[in-house]
Amino acid sequence: MKSKAILALLALSCCALVDADYQIGVGRADCTGPAAEIIFMGYAKLSQVGCGLHLRQFSRAFIVDDGENRAVFVSIDSLTMNHGVRRQVLKNLAALYNDTYTEKNLVLSGTHSHSTPGGFLMDLMLDIPCLGFVQESFDSLVDGITQSIINAHESMVEGKIFLTSGTLLDANINRSPASYLYNPDEERAKYDYDVDKEMVQLKFVRSSDNQPIGAINWFAVHPTSMNNTNCLVSSDNVGYASIQLEAYLNNGALPGTGEFVGAFASSNLGDVSPNTKGPICIDTGEECDFVTSTCNGEAKTCIAFGPGDNMVESTSIIAGKLLDKAKELFDQAEPEEVTGPVKYIHQYVDMPNEKATITLANGTEQEIQGCPPAMGYSFAGGTTDGPGEFDFAQGTITDNPFWDAVRNFVFPPTEEEIACHAPKPILVNTGGVDFPYSWQARIVTTQILLFGQVALIAVPGEFTTMSGRRLREAVQDTIISNGGPENTKPVLTGHSNVYTNYIATPEEYQLQRYEGGSTIYGPQTLNLYINKFKQLAAAMVKGETLDPGPTPHDFSSQLITLVFPAAADGTALGQNFGDCLQQPAESVSSGDTVVVKFAGGNPRHNSLLGSSYISVEKATGDDWVVVATDANWETRYLWKRTNSDTGENEVTIEWDVGETVEPGEYRIRHNGHYKTESGAINPYEGVTQSFTVA
Repeated sequence: MKSKAILALLALSCCALVDADYQIGVGRADCTGPAAEIIFMGYAKLSQVGCGLHLRQFSRAFIVDDGENRAVFVSIDSLTMNHGVRRQVLKNLAALYNDTYTEKNLVLSGTHSHSTPGGFLMDLMLDIPCLGFVQESFDSLVDGITQSIINAHESMVEGKIFLTSGTLLDANINRSPASYLYNPDEERAKYDYDVDKEMVQLKFVRSSDNQPIGAINWFAVHPTSMNNTNCLVSSDNVGYASIQLEAYLNNGALPGTGEFVGAFASSNLGDVSPNTKGPICIDTGEECDFVTSTCNGEAKTCIAFGPGDNMVESTSIIAGKLLDKAKELFDQAEPEEVTGPVKYIHQYVDMPNEKATITLANGTEQEIQGCPPAMGYSFAGGTTDGPGEFDFAQGTITDNPFWDAVRNFVFPPTEEEIACHAPKPILVNTGGVDFPYSWQARIVTTQILLFGQVALIAVPGEFTTMSGRRLREAVQDTIISNGGPENTKPVLTGHSNVYTNYIATPEEYQLQRYEGGSTIYGPQTLNLYINKFKQLAAAMVKGETLDPGPTPHDFSSQLITLVFPAAADGTALGQNFGDCLQQPAESVSSGDTVVVKFAGGNPRHNSLLGSSYISVEKATGDDWVVVATDANWETRYLWKRTNSDTGENEVTIEWDVGETVEPGEYRIRHNGHYKTESGAINPYEGVTQSFTVA
């Protein structure tokens, strides 16, 4: 009888453990980089130099702890991540929390916005388009990411996590449908669309009052609604969706404030565009060539648009679609509760030397190996979201004697490298040169976080639609077959920890459109990753320990840059910093845009993390209450140097008066910093006269 009672108590204890809440924490912090003079990273266009700010960048952190293990997922409004950023973030956290957070349990995932300052990726090939390493970009990201994790750590409470998913249409298209058609007919027949249409959401709820405190949404779409003519820092469609979701659940609080933290994170968006009207020849209005995305042989005139009439409208429309679906999932009546232990596993992999055995369709086995990194001709052709330069085009599988001669002068590939990458014609042999330091990563991170039945597959690059589907299926099958949850939900989290460009399927690779030309470890890259992640998944479920793999080299002391420090500022005779040069109209109405100008300093002197260059203020009694900042969609902060000899700058602030703006008395304040000839950085502020919103 006594033994039966003990068994009953043990059974109750086990049930209580399974049903027990997690410890969860959410945190957000500003990580906005320099808003002027720094080239944006993504389109690799030297002319896309920052000239101001539309939407601030934020880092959003989510911590889950089951009492034994803790893991952290962070979504960051940036192009991607890299070893150097994560290494410094972990150093910062170690100084505060010892070994609580390590490379094993921390995932940093970039949203992939193409409208944020570059120069922080360290690999030379990735920083060259931004004229080298930019310390300001690096520091802003590291500081913001660190602070978001601190905020999540310090706010941890007992809570529950819920999983939902649903279909979202008319928010994405495949920008390389010709490549997608190279995948087997029977495989394509399993899917209704040539891009993923599923949004997956994790909702974090505090147990004490059943209050939602956070959500992560994954949906495959490129943040390239803002095109390569944009010069204002922006988190693009997914960033704007995050701001709106947070405002909705924080009772209209200003961006960057409020308890609820909502992220729209990166997934397998490699061949996915938000420009849903598709590409056309902008000079003729005709369709582009289906395979090469050219117009009369030129790629630069084949450009995708939509769904709006301009990039700002398109950004808003796509963000609105993301928001509406996220709200629908958030309010779902019976979401699936996430239950089970927290697990994680991580391994560094030397991709050029990684080997695997795969089984071909005919049942025979084949030994495969990675290639040293290299970029193909089609990489230089760009995409329909942002075409390249010169005479390059997608779908190129033949060499050009001129460009081969240019390539061979700098870094000639060996016959073995050419054969390894075939049919890709090598344009930039990044694996064949280490001067002055690494051009592209050879060692990558592979990592999985498991929250109960939810498996977050952290991948170091841009997986195409079918690549992501194959990897998710492989990880799901491996977890289940090794005794993991039967209802395992695999989620691919893109641009995690380090950036290695694209991962196309071996079949897509054969056509050599942009995605195939940018698959840097050769045609078997995806199969190598699938093999590795299956190893990780099996070991994680079984509780086995893997060799950590080769540690990436730290070459932070070797970095070079052609980006000069911000110059000293000056003002015109009789002016002071902060003087209002153009006052607002005395009265404005809904639908109007208020435009004011100030004598200002260069925003590179201080990114004002956690603060703002703009304050739209409303008179309320004897006080002025801030109703909008530079993180609001309806505001824009523009900077330009008007006189290089005297260092004069003009700051223009625009505020769109929306329909929900209350009538009353308003004013606009500008905060900034200026630099003296001696190098001192000093703050200043200016304010306009008051005006009336009727």
